Amino acid sequence: MLLNVGFGNMVARDKVIAIIHSDSAPMRRYREEARQNGKLVDATQGRKTRALIVTSSDHLILSAVAVDTIMQRWKEMSKRIGEEK
Repeated sequence: MLLNVGFGNMVARDKVIAIIHSDSAPMRRYREEARQNGKLVDATQGRKTRALIVTSSDHLILSAVAVDTIMQRWKEMSKRIGEEK
């Protein structure tokens, strides 16, 4: 299943390890490290980064959608998956 991370951008839900706030200094360093290693995916469409999504492939995805909103989408998707089974 794919998780909507904003503006039509989707991430494979089963590959997501963490969804974290982007405003701390350690997260800014982590973002720069991912950029230098070619593991940064910018899905902000030019908007302010509000969330960082860490994947099992060690990629870092930038999202302009707030962490709370992404988590709400995650919960709604989990509910739908549970109903399908």
